[in-house]
Amino acid sequence: MFLTSQERIDAYVAKGWWGDTVVDDLTQRNRREVADREALVDPVNREALDGRGPRRLTWGQLGQEIDRMAAGLLDLGFAKDDIICVQAPNVAETVLLALACARIGLIISPVVMQYREHELAYVVGKVKPKAFITVERFAGHDHAAMVLGLRGDFRTVVMNGAAPKGAVSLDEAVAAADPAKAAAYHDANPVRAGEVFTICWTSGTESRPKGVPRDHNHWIVNARMVSEATELQEAEVVLNPFPLVNIAAFGMMMSWLWRRGTMVLHHPFDLPVFLGQIGAEKVNYTIAPPAILNALLKTPQLLAITDLSSVRAIGSGSAPLSPWMIEGFLNDHGIQVCNIFGSNEGASLFSGAADVPDPGERARYFPRMGVEGFGWNSPTAQMIRTRLVDPATEQTITTPQVPGELRIDGAATFTGYWDADELNAAAFDADGYFRTGDLFEIAGEGELSRFYRFVGRCKDIIVRGGVNISPAEIDDLLAGHPALKEAAVVGVPDDVLGERMCVAVVPTGETPRLADVAGWLKDKGLAVFKLPEKLVVVDALPRNAMNKVVRNELRERVLEIL
Repeated sequence: MFLTSQERIDAYVAKGWWGDTVVDDLTQRNRREVADREALVDPVNREALDGRGPRRLTWGQLGQEIDRMAAGLLDLGFAKDDIICVQAPNVAETVLLALACARIGLIISPVVMQYREHELAYVVGKVKPKAFITVERFAGHDHAAMVLGLRGDFRTVVMNGAAPKGAVSLDEAVAAADPAKAAAYHDANPVRAGEVFTICWTSGTESRPKGVPRDHNHWIVNARMVSEATELQEAEVVLNPFPLVNIAAFGMMMSWLWRRGTMVLHHPFDLPVFLGQIGAEKVNYTIAPPAILNALLKTPQLLAITDLSSVRAIGSGSAPLSPWMIEGFLNDHGIQVCNIFGSNEGASLFSGAADVPDPGERARYFPRMGVEGFGWNSPTAQMIRTRLVDPATEQTITTPQVPGELRIDGAATFTGYWDADELNAAAFDADGYFRTGDLFEIAGEGELSRFYRFVGRCKDIIVRGGVNISPAEIDDLLAGHPALKEAAVVGVPDDVLGERMCVAVVPTGETPRLADVAGWLKDKGLAVFKLPEKLVVVDALPRNAMNKVVRNELRERVLEIL
């Protein structure tokens, strides 16, 4: 299934940005060339998750398992371009399933384990899958029964467990399949680089989730981008703690395929287990949300008993990073933290050590990739185009420290949401750039003009007395407050100023006073008009499945408390 225009494909092929490589080509290359190298490692606690012992597979074994699973899918009647919804935990079979789909041209549409009937009914209604593959039970929830209860013309397929009445067993189909069938089908029905591989879903922080189709070209470029930005090396061990549902986890999987290393899986997120895996598996690279990395540095007694000697780098994003955190990991542990801004749509910026060696700058700034006149260490940086635009006037912004919406286009950027003509009309500007909805600014004059600084989501900006305040900037500083486990700010209505800032805090011990928090921020050099004027205590910040603070929900909680 092609959703990208032939004109765009031809243009990017001519530039050398896209080619004819598909995801399965990487799998088959690794299977041939490094068959005996360890490829995939299950979560160490897998038996507690689903009653099955953890598996370890070499690239040779992985290739065989993929063929058998692909043949099982064919025996169940699925064919190239069929859409398959998947709700499954981060275990070996989920990776095998994704790569089996890539082998025979199925389109995989994965959803997070937390989704229930309401969200799943919406997804199924949008993509109209031929199958919905899930597990029998997980974490006490009957996923198979839930999927069977959905309306739609699709088959319910159960993996890693018994199939109840009305469902079919993927395990049984795979066990009975002839793996040679997969290769024969692949050869007779070749997958092209411009064809869709995944339909992932936005996290829905502002509205209902949106389906984001990405083809093999997009994912091959993403594999290169992630590998270059994080300086991932051949055969390195990576630890993936994120569910295989979005660009973060798929991006790690693609870079693992690209560098043909070992991928260790983790699910659900459990900090002691995560740290134990780092030491036991001699992990070289992993990804983790800023909140986790901040908490680790604030718990030195935990780090003291953790073996981080093998870790070369950590990728982090989904929220602003704090300079003290990046500096702490580098100075105390010799670990480089790569600052990653990304979205399922492929709006990605990477601030790595090679391009931004200063840790403080790396926390705050991103290279202005694709802007004429600036060169970067990553060759893929020239495969994208970026610019800042005033959303009110549509004028391009070239003046430093003037916020504007980031617009992006290029070889990694999707070409439109699934089944959403009205959304797509608003999602791209007249020149074809994707409207990210994120505010950035040119960081400054001189050397700083090479960088963007993240300001915040367009809809999150607090307007106090006609002056825009970035919540992300304040959250970033609060992450370093020693008395706060986590904190975030929101705007609350005010008759005089329009909005005032309120900080929601989760204390580590005693509740801090507003004056103390405001004073601490003032000591950090924050302007007085940006200081919080109200404080509320919450048990935890509301976060979505991707660990992003859901600011509109937090605002509702704050208003209830006030």
